[in-house]
Amino acid sequence: MGKQFRTCFFQIDLVTHDLRRTQMFRLPTVMKQVRPVCRALAPHLTRAYAKDVKFGADARALMLQGVDLLADAVAVTMGPKGRTVIIEQTWGSPKVTKDGVTVAKSIDLKDKYKNIGAKLVQDVANNTNEEAGDGTTTATVLARAIAKEGFDTISKGANPVEIRRGVMMAVEHVINELKNLSKPVTTPEEIAQVATISANGDVEIGNIISNAMKKVGRKGVITVKDGKTLHDELEIIEGMKFDRGYISPYFINTAKGQKCEFQDAYLLLSEKKISSVQSIVPALEIANQHRKPLVIVAEDVDGEALSTLVLNRLKVGLQVVAVKAPGFGDNRKNQLKDMSVATGGTVFGDESLGLALEDIQAHDFGKVGEVQITKDDTLLLKGGGSPAEVEKRAAEIVEQLEHTTSDYEKEKLNERLAKLSDGVAVLKIGGTSDVEVNEKKDRVTDALNATRAAVEEGIVPGGGCALLRCIPSLDTLKTANADQKIGVDIIRRALRIPAMTIAKNAGVEGSLVVEKILQGAAELGYDAMQGEYVNMVEKGIIDPTKVVRTALLDAAGVASLLSTAEAVVTEIPKEEKEMPGGGMGGMGGMGVVSVYACSPSPAGIFHHGTSVQVSVHREQCRAFNDASSDISKPHDTFKCSLLHTDSRSILTTHMMTLFLSAQFKSRPVCTNVEK
Repeated sequence: MGKQFRTCFFQIDLVTHDLRRTQMFRLPTVMKQVRPVCRALAPHLTRAYAKDVKFGADARALMLQGVDLLADAVAVTMGPKGRTVIIEQTWGSPKVTKDGVTVAKSIDLKDKYKNIGAKLVQDVANNTNEEAGDGTTTATVLARAIAKEGFDTISKGANPVEIRRGVMMAVEHVINELKNLSKPVTTPEEIAQVATISANGDVEIGNIISNAMKKVGRKGVITVKDGKTLHDELEIIEGMKFDRGYISPYFINTAKGQKCEFQDAYLLLSEKKISSVQSIVPALEIANQHRKPLVIVAEDVDGEALSTLVLNRLKVGLQVVAVKAPGFGDNRKNQLKDMSVATGGTVFGDESLGLALEDIQAHDFGKVGEVQITKDDTLLLKGGGSPAEVEKRAAEIVEQLEHTTSDYEKEKLNERLAKLSDGVAVLKIGGTSDVEVNEKKDRVTDALNATRAAVEEGIVPGGGCALLRCIPSLDTLKTANADQKIGVDIIRRALRIPAMTIAKNAGVEGSLVVEKILQGAAELGYDAMQGEYVNMVEKGIIDPTKVVRTALLDAAGVASLLSTAEAVVTEIPKEEKEMPGGGMGGMGGMGVVSVYACSPSPAGIFHHGTSVQVSVHREQCRAFNDASSDISKPHDTFKCSLLHTDSRSILTTHMMTLFLSAQFKSRPVCTNVEK
């Protein structure tokens, strides 16, 4: 044969009141009619990217609108009387939160220039959250204040580069003052106070975090999970626990609790599935010789191997239990390796080691002082691994934590670190609904991060007072020129904004509150919850030094750079022309053409399975290979079905429309796509 084609047949079903006919067409026949028009359409099938550029005050004004919109949404959450923000989600119920970074991340503006301003301030909140874990709202309102002041002064002719230098000089000076004001956290009561303030005044959250740190230490692992009751609970887990239970209930050896419990047991670890009896017989013989219970943790245990274990457990009383390894893929391998380090055993099935189960020796088993296994989870206590090796493994995980940017990876790494440590505190957050639990979890996470930051760098008076106390020290700061002095003045005014925002959210005039604080004693501040002026440290209204420092530094860095922008380049979005509406139901003289082709991908490529409806006037129908001549009565239907296609015979949306256009006197109208 000559040239071969990959065939795509079209079935033409012609349905009238008194006739039904079917004809078949090969794809080359269809393409022959489509090809000339496709050539003319080709330039439009490739997206032409174009850029829009704005300069100077026009660009800065648009970006500032985006900054204002994002900052306004975030600022309402600030302080003990801050409001919540409701965020629509693609799936599930709307999210209710008072977490600044969560609000910032949810904002995406349609206008390109406004969105650039919003995204830059969003980065401020993200950076502060990554480094300090809290203070995102403070960072956002500071960034807005610095950017706004910078735009105003630049529009009056000031040099933006010198202004930025002045801003950064002032920030460095304020950070040094904050360090002088800082006091170390020494008592559980102070830890509870920090957590309470960060949780928007929730004393219960403050106390539960303080208790957790008391149990596992200030550097211990604390995780936050959904609870199953209406109240918050603290659970301390010692040893290595994972969410996999016994494979068969026949392994249960306790009268109560449906558990399998062993003392001083051997642990066999395998990355591979165990199905053969021969592969586990050597391990069973060694465990029996040493009179040790055997715990098998593998990808799975099934077939003859599982049957043999169960029969020996029931008939002979063999002390053995099989458990599926936790996790999947690389996470499973890593967790098995963690277990081997913690217990002093070897992981079989690891290709790098090349060990076979049949060659197992006594020293290959892990040693566990106590084992508790239920149908849902397994707890290994008193592992026999080398403390030095455990510390080395934990250090490796900490290093991975420092370099990863994935929230999922961080969560898994923290879980692994917790299992290798002396213990882990689990905060189980309760509530009446998922919305309430999620909102409280956001506050608990912020409070936990703030508490760790306070332990690391100490505390300063809260409520924005620490920044206010740094304002007088800026009077002594020397600058090289007038524009740098303007930069210092920008920071001087910006330092007032956090305290003013907290007061505003409490329904009080912020400027009056700030003036009274500045005129008072060093630790005097405004208690927004009670509406009175108090000694902030004695009242327990304190902020972590690291949070305040990071918020100011990140806000000034991004906002001052934003102020130096003289041109902004954005992509011009492709204009999508709306398709005209189709025929209305009941209109005489209208027919429907259904093209059963394919599920269109984002690129407009059809794949098998989707219907595209095209409405046309029946009067406009002309001969479709002499088949449509029978369409002469009202409400006739013309159907074209794609029976077969492959990667070399695909039709795009445009090509299918053109194919139909070739059969009618006017361009058909696409009215619906059915998946």
